[in-house]
Amino acid sequence: MAAELSVRISAFVEALPLKPGLRVLEIGCGPGVAARAVARRIDRGFILAIDRSEKAIRLARSGSADEMALGRLDFRHVAIEDFALRSGDALFDIAFAMRVGALDGRHPEAGREALTRIKAALKPHGRLFIDGGDPLKEIDLVRGLPS
Repeated sequence: MAAELSVRISAFVEALPLKPGLRVLEIGCGPGVAARAVARRIDRGFILAIDRSEKAIRLARSGSADEMALGRLDFRHVAIEDFALRSGDALFDIAFAMRVGALDGRHPEAGREALTRIKAALKPHGRLFIDGGDPLKEIDLVRGLPS
C-alpha cells in the first residue's frame, strides 16, 4: 500500500511550478510519495525519481505500479553525486529535492558535485527546488548552493 502524502510533502508538491508534459527529476525520493503526487499533476509528462538507498527504490517501485505502467514515472538507484543521463534520456525541465544532505549544506563537497550533475541533466532554463523555504526555495544554478 502506498504511503499517505504528509502535509509537508503536499505543500511542497503544490508549490512546484508543475504543468502537464513536464519532465521532472526528483532527487532523494525515498518511498516515492512525492514522485507519485508529481506524476498525477504532470499528466502526460514524466518523472524520474532517484535515491541512493536500494531499499527506498524497492519500496517506491512497489507502491507505484499504476504510474509506472502509464509510463509517467520511473525510479533509479543512484546517488545524485553519481547521476548521469543514460543514452536516449531527454533533459529535465525541473529538479527537486527534499531533505537531501548534498543540497541542504550538510555535505558541501557532495553538494558541488550534485549541482554539476543536476545542471547536466536539466534543460538550459531548467530549475532546481529544495526544501527549507516556505515551503520550498529555488536554487540559482549559476551561483550554486549557499555556503
